[in-house]
Amino acid sequence: MSQTAAIALAPEAEARTLPANVEAEAAFLGAVLIDNRVIEELQTQLSPTHFYEPVHARIYERVLQLLDRKAVVTPVTLRPYFESDEALKALGGVSYLARLTADGQGLLAPRELADQIYDLALLRELISVGRNLVAEAMDTSESVEPMEQVERAEAALYKVAEGASTTNEAKSFASATRAAIGAIEKAFNSGGHISGKTTGLNSVNAKIGGLHDSDLIILAGRPGMGKTSLVTNIAFNASDRLQRDLADGIPVEKSVGAATAFFSLEMSADQLATRILAEQSGISSEALRMGKISREDFQQLSFASQRLAELPLFIDDTPGLTIAGLRTRARRLKRRHNIGLVIIDYLQLLQGSGRANDNRVNEISEISRGLKTLAKELQVPVIALSQLSRAVESREDKRPMLSDLRESGSIEQDADMVWFVFREDYYAKGVEPREPGDNDPPDVHAKWNEWREHMERITGLSELIIAKQRHGATGKVRLRFEARITKFSDLADDDMRAAFESD
Repeated sequence: MSQTAAIALAPEAEARTLPANVEAEAAFLGAVLIDNRVIEELQTQLSPTHFYEPVHARIYERVLQLLDRKAVVTPVTLRPYFESDEALKALGGVSYLARLTADGQGLLAPRELADQIYDLALLRELISVGRNLVAEAMDTSESVEPMEQVERAEAALYKVAEGASTTNEAKSFASATRAAIGAIEKAFNSGGHISGKTTGLNSVNAKIGGLHDSDLIILAGRPGMGKTSLVTNIAFNASDRLQRDLADGIPVEKSVGAATAFFSLEMSADQLATRILAEQSGISSEALRMGKISREDFQQLSFASQRLAELPLFIDDTPGLTIAGLRTRARRLKRRHNIGLVIIDYLQLLQGSGRANDNRVNEISEISRGLKTLAKELQVPVIALSQLSRAVESREDKRPMLSDLRESGSIEQDADMVWFVFREDYYAKGVEPREPGDNDPPDVHAKWNEWREHMERITGLSELIIAKQRHGATGKVRLRFEARITKFSDLADDDMRAAFESD
């Protein structure tokens, strides 16, 4: 066991008290009791936990409850709630409520008082975080994981930076209801389809209602199905919608678009950018990579790149990320760019904390739980791509099932939605019969013609299978996939008829 040196605090440091201004709290409460509209005009989201004096916190909490019921709040209407408050008796009893409004000085600058109360509360939280950091760093026991401590410290500091309380308090049903009504209002304003972030695909939005905050969505499929293409399309669609909404004067909180963080552990940032440029310019991604484009194509590509230059899409292609490192980077992007959607390509390339490396199932479980925690912490949807086991290939019907999720049942358990991408034409190409010659018998010609007609019906058709959804029904959505430019889109009417005929 290692030895640590004792750290002595200076006497003046021990004597210091936590930063607070009880007089400012009293003046602000007095202003609120004189004019209840003061709270409506605040720029700062002040909560009872921001008050240093416990009595003031309880008074402010009761004020908010009464205002929520559309009641007028005065010292008189507050009196019945505090007649038996022992702590208030030490301040003079219920007459203290009247003294708060005696001079009315708080009305001169209520916003400034609220800002000061809020800022001092953040400083107290920062001090609390610092004390915990010191206490944990001084622990040199064998079970200590320094990187895990760094991760917890970063998470605590992120909460302070966001103005959140370092303690997770239960939400009242009233506040939860207001959040639900806000989501319903967004869905209503969007035409009755989207309550979350848009995927840019109307048929998918109609099925799932958009991407919901705090949800973990697992998108899985066998290689070649187009998983990365689909999430790249979604990333572009969400960020492009936000950019257009902001240009139209729609605030971020009312937009169904989102600034997007794309963590690409498999492809480089320039490869992803090439895919998006191919989609938007209509030029084959293969032609772009090889430079086989005309002068007109290059001009079209230049126009597309200029239009996409300000897109709120942030690509992190750092290889070998741990789940802790990813969460740290996501928090930083949330703080700097207010991201509203996180995409990870793909889950099995993330690394755990290192303690479960001898057991891959446990490590994947740790990663999936970490991604769900990230979604709840940042209040954004998280889409993570996942591999499927080879069991799919051994079945006659190669449509994926939940049991095909590779390496861990916890992926299914932690996910709010599980999607599978399936393209029948991918497998049909692999069973192409020999093309008949003139001298082949009629049954050989018939077999090849049957295969060709089938391929004509299904080529470019893709299924997005919603295998799990906490918010609604499961099922599947038909999409058009253009492999040349790696683009998914909604089916046209003719495509829809062909899709049903293929069934």
